[in-house]
Amino acid sequence: MSALYDTLRRYVDDGVVPGAVGLVARGDDVETVAVGSLDAEGSAPMTRESLFRVASITKPITAAALLTLVEDERLALESPVAEWLPELAKPLVVRTPSGPVDDLVPAARPITVEDLLTSRPGWGFPSDFALPAVQALFGVQRDGRFPQGYPGPDAWLAELARVPLLYQPGEAWLYGTASDLQGVLIARASGRTLPDFLAERIFEPLGMKDTAFEVPKEKRDRFTTAYTAYSPDGAGGTGGAGALEVADVPDGEWNRLPAFPSGGGGLASTADDMLAFFRLLLHSGEAGGRRILSPGSVSRMTANHLTPAQREIGALFLEGQGWGYGAQVDVTPADPWNVPGRYGWVGGTGTTAHLVPPTGMITILLTQVAMESPTPTPLMRDFWRCTAGA
Repeated sequence: MSALYDTLRRYVDDGVVPGAVGLVARGDDVETVAVGSLDAEGSAPMTRESLFRVASITKPITAAALLTLVEDERLALESPVAEWLPELAKPLVVRTPSGPVDDLVPAARPITVEDLLTSRPGWGFPSDFALPAVQALFGVQRDGRFPQGYPGPDAWLAELARVPLLYQPGEAWLYGTASDLQGVLIARASGRTLPDFLAERIFEPLGMKDTAFEVPKEKRDRFTTAYTAYSPDGAGGTGGAGALEVADVPDGEWNRLPAFPSGGGGLASTADDMLAFFRLLLHSGEAGGRRILSPGSVSRMTANHLTPAQREIGALFLEGQGWGYGAQVDVTPADPWNVPGRYGWVGGTGTTAHLVPPTGMITILLTQVAMESPTPTPLMRDFWRCTAGA
């Protein structure tokens, strides 16, 4: 048995997660380990083909899809998004981030496409959730792990437009909202629904046959049950044995298309489908002899766009690292796995996916137990530590 198997098996045996799928790829050499079961009852074994709610590792896929529209010249990085999202034509900004939501100034410039790609439109979550404008955003930017709780895109955008920006456009990295805005922008600029556009431009060309915003009935026998974790002492259950509470079941939130397909976190997928997407980036936008993205787009997508001050604003999420389009870009070797240039992200449902361009390695971890905070779980860190030595 491998070190990867031993690492994942330990967390299953300790009761931290019912099951997990871990994948490490170096070129054509792929190690995939599936341990445990689809649910806490052990009704079926976990397999390489098991389906998971991948949550925020939807974000890089959405960013890639938006870049295809840039390459089609349907829009440009510097284009104001108000051309397609007129609800956002005249945003107001709180005078100071800590100030009241009724002390406002006009935005100094329009929100652009690249502001959305770099997560700097002015909406989103900083490290301090107590700020008044952030509290106002919570009423609109709901928990993406429950997609059926969102209204349709038009209603959601109208709600968001009533919330003031926390920072001026382009000024600060803020988490979350930008990726959902990308999804709405893709739909309006393309004239297609986001699910249809992603299927046509990303999933079908890459052979991502199991990735979608819904899981059809014939695939639900492979779909994991989702859980939240806690421990009786209140310390959180993701680091050691705790209690698991069901958050969603195979016939639950993903049994039909949601009114709002979330570009920030709405997809279900498998380890192999996620591998196909990250291989696209590894191969500079080409898959199976077909060009999906230009090398220049992939380069911009996987490069850091943040200043040190902007990384500090998002320290709770980024832990000192940078951000490209749709995912984190490591800029400092803070831990053994933080190789400068490493690109990827984590999902609040207990998932991670990363590409390490200097070595060509791709790592994917899929579990069904939710994170309790933006801080990566001990399981995630042990997975990264294990694969960093692969």
